[in-house]
Amino acid sequence: MPKGDACELDRLTLTNRSDRPRELDVFSYVEFCLWDAVDDSTNFQRNFSTGEVEVEPCAIYHKTEYRERRDHYAVFWSNTPVTSFDTARDAFCGVYGGPADPQAVRAGHCSGSIAHGWAPVGALHIHVNLDPGEEKKILFGLGYIENPQEEKFTAPGVINKTRAHAMMARYADDAQVDAARAALADHWESLLSSYRLQSGEEKLDRMVNLWHQYQCMVTFNMSRSASYYESGTGRGMGFRDSCQDLLGFVHIIPARARERILDIAATQFEDGSAYHQYQPLTKKGNRDVGTGFNDDPLWLIAATAAYLRETGDWSILEEQVPFENDERKAQPLMEHLRRSFRFTCTHLGPHGLPLIGRADWNDCLNLNCFSEHPGESFQITGPSEGPVAESVFIAGMFVKYGREYAELCDRLQLADEAAAARRSIDAVEQAALTAGWDGAWFRRAYDAFGNPVGSRECTEGQIFIEPQGMCVMAGIGRETGQAAQALRSVEERLDTPYGVVLHQPAYTSYQLNLGEISSYPPGYKENAGIFCHNNPWISCAETVLGHGDRAFEVYRKTCPAYIEDISEIHRTEPYVYSQMVAGRDAPAFGEAKNSWLTGTAAWTFVNVSQYILGIQPTLDGLRVDPCIPHTLTGYTVTRRYRGAVYHIAVDNTAAVQHGVQSITVDGKALAGNVLPLAAAGTTVQVRVTMG
Repeated sequence: MPKGDACELDRLTLTNRSDRPRELDVFSYVEFCLWDAVDDSTNFQRNFSTGEVEVEPCAIYHKTEYRERRDHYAVFWSNTPVTSFDTARDAFCGVYGGPADPQAVRAGHCSGSIAHGWAPVGALHIHVNLDPGEEKKILFGLGYIENPQEEKFTAPGVINKTRAHAMMARYADDAQVDAARAALADHWESLLSSYRLQSGEEKLDRMVNLWHQYQCMVTFNMSRSASYYESGTGRGMGFRDSCQDLLGFVHIIPARARERILDIAATQFEDGSAYHQYQPLTKKGNRDVGTGFNDDPLWLIAATAAYLRETGDWSILEEQVPFENDERKAQPLMEHLRRSFRFTCTHLGPHGLPLIGRADWNDCLNLNCFSEHPGESFQITGPSEGPVAESVFIAGMFVKYGREYAELCDRLQLADEAAAARRSIDAVEQAALTAGWDGAWFRRAYDAFGNPVGSRECTEGQIFIEPQGMCVMAGIGRETGQAAQALRSVEERLDTPYGVVLHQPAYTSYQLNLGEISSYPPGYKENAGIFCHNNPWISCAETVLGHGDRAFEVYRKTCPAYIEDISEIHRTEPYVYSQMVAGRDAPAFGEAKNSWLTGTAAWTFVNVSQYILGIQPTLDGLRVDPCIPHTLTGYTVTRRYRGAVYHIAVDNTAAVQHGVQSITVDGKALAGNVLPLAAAGTTVQVRVTMG
């Protein structure tokens, strides 16, 4: 897919390695969409009568609905003379056939059909003669063209093909295609070069340098809106999802991260809550789902703080951003963060813990909804919100990201506000250490009746992964020993060969007071599946306590490169993360589902790049604080940061898991472990000795 053009190019190379002439028939095929995914798959009474095409010698133009409101069409072409073609699906495939065994291929030629309604397609047949040793290349292209309204037609009913002809001319020969591929490769090399690792561990290098960052890019672009597992309709972008996706993307294209933050903030309500989802084209909130997911506001603080640490661009806090997309209600972004923070302060329950609302990060833990009948939404049925159900997970978030908010207040010389924020944070931290503590781990929540969830008092669902990860990442219980005990409980009760399960024991029957989490069969999805998204929280938490061996062990268990040899069990692509892996209670234990679009992408990259390898952006510069397996004797990270390039060589011949003995910057000893900011365009040599 070349840069600057809305098209896909596929080049087929045919070589005759035999000693006699060969004849081949090449067929290419594409079934055109009708521009609206929901309508395409439901409104057949209309759609089977709208299909229209135009044909040129080497190109098929799909112009359905172009005669009326649309100003766009598709073109499918080849740079090689075409022997025959079809534009009607039934003509190419056969009335009882399909793409697996098309009638035209069996016949050896297409029929020259012109689609009138039904299902328009593009099928190009090319007969090829190859002499011994001869090679031929055939290019196929699929493009999308938009025309201004005043330039739609060149004659009555004839579409304006000027832009399509220009696109085809740009890729008419192999040299042009090779140049486009080289430009695309250069583009990705530039994007992925912001963070480069050389560790001598091939799988780790491959994941950090390529697949982690590539999946972060894809997930940032698509959120959860379109994949093998999502239709791309209805849901749009998630407020929480998009904020987290940004954490792993912000170093790649900071300007796009900035734009995304402002878009997300504009879907906030004036009380600090937010639409849980919004549409990427209109940038308006989805009213069907609405608000009430009480972790959402804190993720905006997380995303903005990450952007500031990466860029130092404090001007973003002065940007005027509307509430609920109403420009009359515009306030500086800092005011949005202030209301995000205060929303949690004003929504605390009987134990001093944050109210959960409809749900928190775990959309399936629905403590206020009571969905009793098929077809009812688990999230928005019943009261949806309430004054009793509380979340220990949000408490951990509030402590972690509340401290980041207080640090922003410090930098803006808002001393009184920072002090007040820290008092609120301290109170919630104490609530987490007391009412949120179950004796050997952090509880998950309190339900709408005030009963604990994620407690020894429960028959099922006694311990959950989320609060253990988030609370320890926030530093809760680090001094008291509760953090270490919580992580020991995770290892003892939740760990498996394929990753850490979400909770144990699994729910074996539907629980009305818990909602969707108990609707899944045991071991799948949120009911004790291995949710890859929050496994890195446990790895991050282990680094907070200096446990490099355990942190890397957790990282490896869900990392695609390290589980290639069990692909027959895992069963998704061996280079990208999946949303979940079936847990030990499931018959298909170890089988993954929902690959590509998942918050796992961002969190695993944050985990390995910042918490394990220890190259951490701060408001003042890069902090170097590795927490690695003792067997990793050293590595080098090249990090592009605020316009400068840092070459950071880490020496761990001491075979420790954590601890920096010394750092030199361009040969000079550094006090502390935060690298001084370098001028844009400069290169900095950093040597780090662990011990």
